[in-house]
Amino acid sequence: MRVEAISRILIIGAGAMGRQIGFQCAVSGFQVTLHDTGQDVLENAMQRLGDLLEHSIRNARLGESEAKEALDRVRTETDPEQAGADADLVSESVPEDPQLKGKILGRFNEICPEHTIFSTNTSSLLPSMFAEITGRPDRFAALHFHDTRVTDIVDVMPHPGTSFQTTALIEEFAKRIHQTPIVLHKENHGYVFNSMLMELLRSALTLAANGVADVEDIDRSWTGIMHTRTGPFGIMDSIGLDTVHSITDYWALQTGSSQQYKNAEFLKGYVDQGLLGQKTGKGFYTYTHDPEETRARAS
Repeated sequence: MRVEAISRILIIGAGAMGRQIGFQCAVSGFQVTLHDTGQDVLENAMQRLGDLLEHSIRNARLGESEAKEALDRVRTETDPEQAGADADLVSESVPEDPQLKGKILGRFNEICPEHTIFSTNTSSLLPSMFAEITGRPDRFAALHFHDTRVTDIVDVMPHPGTSFQTTALIEEFAKRIHQTPIVLHKENHGYVFNSMLMELLRSALTLAANGVADVEDIDRSWTGIMHTRTGPFGIMDSIGLDTVHSITDYWALQTGSSQQYKNAEFLKGYVDQGLLGQKTGKGFYTYTHDPEETRARAS
């Protein structure tokens, strides 16, 4: 399939990243289907999608007519059969569990047309961990997005069974949605940027979990010296503390690291209270403005 033939994008998982990916595809002229299991989740996703569009209008990235046209290109669907029947490219953003991801993509392998390209937005897993169960390993790779509000960088990571044609197609598609693809030559946990970022977040969590310093002071140390807008805990709030906890807990189980377990427990205290970061209005910080933006005060 040529990239020109791609017109319909299926987003599996309508959480924070799913809707950002859907937004980017819609404003780039593609027809988008947001799929999730609950209608309430999809209704919330459409509301947040509207917030993203308003944010783009305020920042002069889009005109009002362009924003309306983009929103008109998005539909929601809870029924997998209806969602995947005409998809040309699938982007999956479900929780960081390789068995879950493989099971869901395997189900859509039975639904989607033969030509459909599958991609995963996994933050920390390798596509080879669930490539076979997708049913189309040669047409499957990672297409990983960062926060589309602040960067246009995406990672394209094939696994050993991904065809050259699929990798090239996904790279070209990334350019079509106005992203800058970073193509990896081999699989790597955390891609390029996330490999560096996770070391920062792990170090920050270790300092906080061990009581070395307060969250706010750890962030101030980073932002004050590096002159960045946000510190590691502010970054975790933007990612979602449930996602950060899931990743931390997964690697604690994989490595058996007592410190990783301690870091996961530290995060769990916030997750159990529903303090998930920007998407709930409160995490390590309390967000006093549009939750799709990053202005906050300390909790």
